[in-house]
Amino acid sequence: MIRMFLFGLMILGLAACETTKGAGRDLQKAGQTISNTARNVQNSI
Repeated sequence: MIRMFLFGLMILGLAACETTKGAGRDLQKAGQTISNTARNVQNSI
């Protein structure tokens, strides 16, 4: 019973890790888009 509980916790931990990694990638892409837009505005002035 304890092993199944620990196995379930491990699976949830891995899923949370993957979710966090995906969110990090999304935030990085958003940051790059903002930086590129700012650079384009500066170049057009």
